[in-house]
Parts: sequence; C-alpha cells; structure tokens
Amino acid sequence: MSLAPTPSQTVGPFYGYALPFAKGGDIAPTGHPDTLTVHGRVHDGAGQPVPDALLEVWQPAPDGSRTGAPGSLRRDPVDGRVIGRDGVVFTGFGRVTTDADGRYAIRTLPPGGVPYLALIVFARGLLHHLHTRVYLPGRADVAADPLLAALSPARRATLLASPDEGAAPGVLRFDIRLQSDGVHEETVFLAFD
Repeated sequence: MSLAPTPSQTVGPFYGYALPFAKGGDIAPTGHPDTLTVHGRVHDGAGQPVPDALLEVWQPAPDGSRTGAPGSLRRDPVDGRVIGRDGVVFTGFGRVTTDADGRYAIRTLPPGGVPYLALIVFARGLLHHLHTRVYLPGRADVAADPLLAALSPARRATLLASPDEGAAPGVLRFDIRLQSDGVHEETVFLAFD
C-alpha cells in the first residue's frame, strides 16, 4: 500500500492556499508612534528573489510580556472569509508572504526584554522551515548575547537589521539569503532540538 506524500514531504509552495493572513504584517496598532517597519527581500542560492516565501514573526510585547492576544485571525461573520487584524490589538505574531520580487514588510513595535524579532522562513525547496533572528540596531550587545558572540563578524552581519538609508526613522532593512550566492553570506539559521 502506498500513501500520498504529506506537505512536509513535498516541495510547495502551499502557503498562498493554506495560510492566508490578511494584514498579517501589520502587528503594530494603526498609527502607533513607536512603529518599526522591517522590510527586505528573500533571495535563493543564485541571488534571485524568492516570490513565494512566507515569513512568520514572533516577539514579546514592548513591556516584555509574551502572552499575545487573541483575535488576529478574525473572520467576517457573514461570509466567513478571513478579514485579519482589528488594527488596535498587539498580538506579537505576524505572517507575510513575499511579492513577485521577493519583497516583504512587517510593521511592529520594539520587543521588550530581547533585542530581536524571531523569524521563521517557509519557502519553495525547503522541506522544513528555517528559524532566524532579526537583531534591531542599537539593541544588540555582541558581548552579552551568546549567539552573536559565537559568530564571525561576517556571519553576525546576516542577523543585523540596518536603518534603511533615505527612509524615515524606524524603517529597517533585513534581507534573507537562503544560501550564499558566492558574494553574500547565507543568513544564519538556528537549529532547535
């Protein structure tokens, strides 16, 4: 007897069908003065954009709490379609897809208690998702953070978001490289047992 492969055994993407999340990148309440925008591109090993990746961001609230809040996957009471966030409640979770050029954007608040956002990457060709971190400028203390301290400067740089030149304050750039293209280092990905 032969069983059909499950999604983790086949190469997707299935994300656009199975994981829609309206307003998924709008984690910060609408108009909040401390909003950070983290944006960038996802690249494959040839340096090409990945147009069908999905990113999840997880973080504590600005006060350091990790309880989150319900309601970020609201549905329309009439037709049942996902209508997304209410624009008021901070949940500590977001999900965004990349566009045709591999671009993504997340609008969130600075996390309390840690200097980074936890990021999970789902993409074509990956049988399992990848974990990484987005360290925020001015908050990462290399000597105090065991992960950053253990990395060479070139590898460490793949985890550091940087202010986007010419953009408004609070706009940060963070590109993700699934593999080195020979010019740029692969983003550091974390293994969890």
